[in-house]
This record gives sequence, C-alpha cells and structure tokens, in this order.
Amino acid sequence: MTGRNDERGFAARPVDVETWIKAGEAPSVHGRVAAISTARLTIDITPDLRGRIKVAAFGCGVTVAGMLRELLGREYPKTEGEPR
Repeated sequence: MTGRNDERGFAARPVDVETWIKAGEAPSVHGRVAAISTARLTIDITPDLRGRIKVAAFGCGVTVAGMLRELLGREYPKTEGEPR
C-alpha cells in the first residue's frame, strides 16, 4: 500500500486540461475504443430541470440525448481547422 495508485476514481477531475479533453479517446476498461458518438458528458442539474428537459424532448418526439446533442451542436459548432 505504499505505491502510488494512478487510477482515477469515477468522475475524478484529471490533473490538466489536455488530459481531460483526451480522456474520451482512451480505450475503455474492456480494451475497445468507444465510437465518437458515445462520449459521455455528466452535468449536475436539479430534478425539476431534468423533468422539464424530459417533457420537452417527449413533446418534440425525440430522446433527451438526441435533443441535447442537437442543442449543443447548434451552440458549439465545429470551427474551421478543428480536429475531427
């Protein structure tokens, strides 16, 4: 137990920004690289807001994930020269 454990815990913040950004590109614990559209984003919201988001998505006939992907894609479009 005197050695350093380099494994990060669930939702632990990486040491530097570059590591944090690249974390989604690392192989999973099962040795497979996740598809680009399966990156996970965790946000803290109130239960009330979560409910409103779910109702809005249902009203639009889409999933919450699909609605948020579209919203984030509009708000943060790819810029020229950005890596794919």
